[in-house]
Amino acid sequence: MSNSDLFQLRPHHGLCISFFIGKGYDARFTAHMKNLIRILEEENPAIQLVCTTDSVCSHCPHNKNKLCDSEYKVQRYDRAVLSDCHLRENQILEWKNFHKIVEQQILNRKNLSEICTDCQWLGICQTLQKFRQDLTK
Repeated sequence: MSNSDLFQLRPHHGLCISFFIGKGYDARFTAHMKNLIRILEEENPAIQLVCTTDSVCSHCPHNKNKLCDSEYKVQRYDRAVLSDCHLRENQILEWKNFHKIVEQQILNRKNLSEICTDCQWLGICQTLQKFRQDLTK
């Protein structure tokens, strides 16, 4: 499989996808995200972890000429996810394996807020995380 056949995914988007509930920057982005998540869950494709714009970013209004207008911030998120999950940039693995690692190394350890400190979506993610934890009690 060539790298062009792979889904490219920013490491921190493993967190975003875990808590996506249909809210987004605009209708185009939200529809794209829903479709992307459907493909990831149904097909479990190989993904390549990249610290640049990826398959999610392709429909994001903050993507300015293939660079996020909050690049410094999202780079920090990406590096933290890679570090906490003991993964590396450009690593290739199946989606469900990556998702499981993110769940075990970040979500189950409750360090989401340490990584996503200044993310505008953090409140939604924390509410959903607490709700899910309450369901498993």
